[in-house]
Amino acid sequence: MGQTTKSLNDKQISFIEQQKIYFVGTAADSGTVNVSPKGGDSLRVINNKTLAWLNLTGSGNESAAHVMKDARMTVMWCAFEGAPLILRAYGQARALHRNDPEWEIYISLFPESIASRQVFLLDIDMVQASCGMSVPFYSYEGDREELAKWSERQGAEGIQKYWLKKNQVSLDGFETDIATKAGISVDE
Repeated sequence: MGQTTKSLNDKQISFIEQQKIYFVGTAADSGTVNVSPKGGDSLRVINNKTLAWLNLTGSGNESAAHVMKDARMTVMWCAFEGAPLILRAYGQARALHRNDPEWEIYISLFPESIASRQVFLLDIDMVQASCGMSVPFYSYEGDREELAKWSERQGAEGIQKYWLKKNQVSLDGFETDIATKAGISVDE
C-alpha cells in the first residue's frame, strides 16, 4: 500500500512539474467512470493543497458533467523515466468558465488557446504515492499539434458552435451547462 498524506510535499510538486502527461478521473453517482489523459502545458500546482488544470475543447465534456453531479476528482501521474512512482491527488473539484469571476485569474496561468473550455480547480484532500514498479519506461517525443491547428481553423465562433453541438451533454446524458456558464446564446 502506498504512503498517504493530506497535501503535496516539495519533492512531489517538483515531480509533477516535470511530467508531460497526467490522467484525470471523475464519476457521477451513476453512469460511466471517465479517465482522461491530459498533456501540453495544462497543469499548475497553485500550492500544496490546490491544483489547476486547463481543459481544452474536445469531443466530450465528461469531467465538467461529472463535477456538476459529484465534485470528487483524482489526478494521477506516473514516472515513465527515472525512479518508479505513481502519484495520485484526490479531492473536490470545481470548473471555472469564462463568465466566472475567477476565470481571468486562472486562465492567465496558461498559454493562450482559442480551445480553452474550462479551468478545473482541485482542492486536495489526500495524496497517495505508490511504487509504480510495473509502469514501463517511455520516452517523450513532443506534444501533438492537431488540436491547436483544428481550433485555429474553427475560430472562436466555430468553437462555440462545437460546444453547443458536442459538449452540452455527457455520454450518460448529464448536462454540462457549458452554454450558460460560458455566456453563449443557444440561438447562435
